[in-house]
Amino acid sequence: MKTEVRAWDPSGMTTSPRSRARRLVTTRAANCSAGNISTEYNLRTETAPLVIVVSTTGTGEPPDTARRFVKQIQDQTLPGDWFAHLRYGLLGLGDSEYTYFCNGGKIIDRRLQELGARRFYDTGHADDCVGLELVVEPWIDGLWAALRKQLVSSPGAEEMSDGLHVAAPPTSLGMDPGGAESPRLESRLQLLHLDEPRGEDLRISARNAANTGQAAALITDSGPSLTCSVPPLSQAALNIPTLSPEYLQVHLQESPSQEGSHMPVTSAGPVFQVPISKAIQMTRDDAVKTTLLLELDISETDFSYEPGDTFDVLCPNSSSEVQHLLRRLQLADQGGHRVFLALMADTKKKGAALPPHIPEGRSLRFLLTWCLEIRAIPKKVLLRALAEHASLGPERRRLQELSSRQGSADYNRFLRDAGAGLLDVLLAFPSCHPPLGLLLEHLPRLQPRAYSCASSSLCHPGKLHFLFNIVEFGGDAPAVAQRRGVCTGWLAALAEPLLQPDAPASRTDSRKAPAPQISISPRVTQPFQLPSDPSVPLVMVGPGTGLAPFIGFLQHREKLQEQHPDRHLGATWLFFGCRHKDRDYLFREELRRFQKLGVLTHLKVSFSRDAPEAQEGDTPPAKYVQDNLRRHGPQVARVLLQESGHLYLCGDAKNMAKDVNDALVEIISREAGIEHLEAMKTLAALREEKRYLQDVWS
Repeated sequence: MKTEVRAWDPSGMTTSPRSRARRLVTTRAANCSAGNISTEYNLRTETAPLVIVVSTTGTGEPPDTARRFVKQIQDQTLPGDWFAHLRYGLLGLGDSEYTYFCNGGKIIDRRLQELGARRFYDTGHADDCVGLELVVEPWIDGLWAALRKQLVSSPGAEEMSDGLHVAAPPTSLGMDPGGAESPRLESRLQLLHLDEPRGEDLRISARNAANTGQAAALITDSGPSLTCSVPPLSQAALNIPTLSPEYLQVHLQESPSQEGSHMPVTSAGPVFQVPISKAIQMTRDDAVKTTLLLELDISETDFSYEPGDTFDVLCPNSSSEVQHLLRRLQLADQGGHRVFLALMADTKKKGAALPPHIPEGRSLRFLLTWCLEIRAIPKKVLLRALAEHASLGPERRRLQELSSRQGSADYNRFLRDAGAGLLDVLLAFPSCHPPLGLLLEHLPRLQPRAYSCASSSLCHPGKLHFLFNIVEFGGDAPAVAQRRGVCTGWLAALAEPLLQPDAPASRTDSRKAPAPQISISPRVTQPFQLPSDPSVPLVMVGPGTGLAPFIGFLQHREKLQEQHPDRHLGATWLFFGCRHKDRDYLFREELRRFQKLGVLTHLKVSFSRDAPEAQEGDTPPAKYVQDNLRRHGPQVARVLLQESGHLYLCGDAKNMAKDVNDALVEIISREAGIEHLEAMKTLAALREEKRYLQDVWS
């Protein structure tokens, strides 16, 4: 009996929310195809169980590292029994704030079933919106028993469970000592061990808490908070992550000279240093959100773009927050010291490696400013590690609770939902004094922020426009109160000297001061672009700052019309939405100008917070973009189903994208006279044809 277990990660995941799931997977799987995954994994002949962990990217697509595999298994000439010999378990990772939740995993799961493969374990769909660990941890726990059952089954058995689910992990990975296969089975199962054990039971009863002086803090009549719990959690036995082995040795070296460069050093592509040449506030001061338009001067660079493209802004953390963190770590006097890292000689961390996003020899302040995401919500494994460095019992217990499975609700409420970062946690637990190396091990890379191009290079040669809301939020923790987004707050501060009213007569004298500069980097080209044939009709849906790429579309078509006045332009619909007509109606005058030129043929605007205007008949007011889509459903359906038009959606993924998707299904079902399921398939086909494109964010 063959007992080797194969585990494959086709997603290439590197982000921290997925790290626990990824540790399930061996690192040998690489270049994959329908018949072969690297030199060891041949799915055409594989009889051992296959474990797949896959994320979702873009608008419901499999990740880049899995696309070749998916393309090959989508080959419709493959027979229905192509993978009849294959038994697999699949864990999909996604975010329900996006319309096509876990679609990367669903695509692979569905196609494997169609090709005859059968599950030996239930498929799991983990949701980063509520916390991946809520599904990942139970799924991994149940996997061990399912694998054990699969491996000890006779290879010739006809019946295999398609829905096996085990709620708890087995007490032992080995078989009965008397079994001849026990040593081989246990050794094979070791291939799927995590870097550390799956968990440990921490049992602190109310009596034990009282004996250590914790009872007063753990049992209280007031409600729970970041620093305090209430029964039953405060009296519960906890299942917490096992302490991850530390592996970084940090050496701080005093530097006699100032650091020369203060620019970011980590980027996936080329980085361009460009000045901000103009800044305009697009909303009134009494608007709910403040929206800014920035113009970048790219004339002296090789940076190029097409309407609909996105690009990255490489931004720093707030200098004040960095200084607060240095003080909290008692390293304020060493912020200018250069950091050198090495692996601990005696570390028990498997596969330990120096973090690639931490450059050698840069100052500690530079690392905390440009390289590390200090605002990142601490993962449970970090909270577990922080608990070991809290000297007060109540604080240690609370950190353990927040890292535990039983404390997931409190973790989501007081950390995830509140947007609490490392500094918030350290300020809330003053007895916690973690070593610097621990934080460098756990803090993720500071990610660039993506923005849509809001201009056309035909209309603005050598310039690049982009639009953003200044993100402002607060929380219960001291450091969270009234702060801005990492990137939008930084950009707003840079733009403040340049701000001018949205009026053509107003201009900023660039001679007064040097223009502030930012670093930008192009992103991999997305399919969110205009069709090559300008006669193709368009439907554009973009509430709020989702309007940005469509301004580039319309500017581009305006120039095409000027250059080729005899060329026919297809009908162009724009569904825009904002809160108030007089406060945050972005690009109002420019949109009216596009209408007068005939570049924009249909403009439909909805105002969600204004009193509804009088409507004809019994038609309800169009409060949101999806309401206006339904109101003009026959025309939208004609563009998509009869005129081979394209529909573009840009904006918030959490609610708007789902609501628009539901409205489109409803429109197609009604106008085409088909069932709801068939309408969903029709919309999916439009996506496959790249005629329904999304650029959404959470």
